[in-house]
Amino acid sequence: MQPLLCNPHATRRNFLSAAGLGWLGTALARSAEAEKAPAKSVIILWMAGGPSQLETFDPKPGTEIARGSLARDTAVKGVQLAVGFEQLADQMQHVALVRSLTSFEGDHERGAYTLKTGNRPDPTVNYPSLGAIACHYLPAGGTEIPRHVSILPDQWPARGGVLGAEYDAFKMYDPADKVPDVAPNVPKERFADRVKDLDVVEGAFAQGRGNRMGNLGHKDTMDRARRMMSSEQLKAFDVKQESAALRKEYGDTPFGRGCLAARRLLEVGVRCVEVTLDGWDTHAKNHELCAKNVAILDPAFAALIRDLKKRDTLKDTIVLCIGEFGRTPIVNPVGGRDHWPHNFSIAIAGGGVRGGTVVGESDPEGGKKPKDPVSVPDLHATILKALDINWEKTLRGPIGRTIRLSTGSPVAALLG
Repeated sequence: MQPLLCNPHATRRNFLSAAGLGWLGTALARSAEAEKAPAKSVIILWMAGGPSQLETFDPKPGTEIARGSLARDTAVKGVQLAVGFEQLADQMQHVALVRSLTSFEGDHERGAYTLKTGNRPDPTVNYPSLGAIACHYLPAGGTEIPRHVSILPDQWPARGGVLGAEYDAFKMYDPADKVPDVAPNVPKERFADRVKDLDVVEGAFAQGRGNRMGNLGHKDTMDRARRMMSSEQLKAFDVKQESAALRKEYGDTPFGRGCLAARRLLEVGVRCVEVTLDGWDTHAKNHELCAKNVAILDPAFAALIRDLKKRDTLKDTIVLCIGEFGRTPIVNPVGGRDHWPHNFSIAIAGGGVRGGTVVGESDPEGGKKPKDPVSVPDLHATILKALDINWEKTLRGPIGRTIRLSTGSPVAALLG
């Protein structure tokens, strides 16, 4: 019989129990389980246009494909980011990188759909986005505003798909402005009269129609809209309630304000916020445009991590920085990089993700095949597992087709 410590199936609890310290083993096990509590929400930093991996999270200094791009060291030994990530580099112990993400879609619309849903476009089914799935399966609590929000959305915001339009992302633009379409354009008394009149009309229209009116969900939608219009939780969008010093940390940009608003929204029960930074479609002047965008992304991303960590909510929040694909290793004649879905990079922080980790490796010579490739479905399965959502669960679409939440498998190396 093998000694307990040599037994590959032995656990810390077994050993402590064998030593007469079962009570201590139970306490330690419970502590470990508490540390691994699932994440509760997601912030998606959406890099619209497809960011170059070489000028962001996978620099290749000294190689031909880098074409002059430089790298800088980070808080994690041996892990480098592109020059410009001066603040995020100091937070690298909280950030994991995937440098071998692969996709089959090199078109903007199809690529955005694939990265947001974890599935390639299919005319027979409308897949739900990651945020819609999170909002559908995570507890609703007492949230009176939409639990799925898109700040600074592009033309392809996250949708509810087969889960229904109620899970579409609520669109909000620069948080420096007021939330649109939530304040009545008539005095309060007149608005109340209009609501009463609408109730009379709807009641009369419903007579003789059985359950058909209820099945439409119209009244429920109107009730939720009215609750939102009068909710104190709308103040979560108002970043001006934060100190000037904190707002400066995030950066005086719409994207920086969007990231700060995202943190505030999670505190009132919103489950997923997508914040878009556009301008990564760098077919020309790649290096110049990437440097401009990195200067916006770096302070906002780093401040978001610091802020969540300070509030002890980083462990509850997944922060995912992704775009629709990467950029070619070859620089074209006008100084740009073109679409490249074959291997590209993304960053993840918080939510039980193992910070300081790098998964996969792209070819320094510019080849299409990376080491340890990670598919888009694998990435989605990983995020769903971190949220304690069964990624293998099936849904039934409107025409009866059964689909899985994710066809991938979680990447064990990313999960703490």
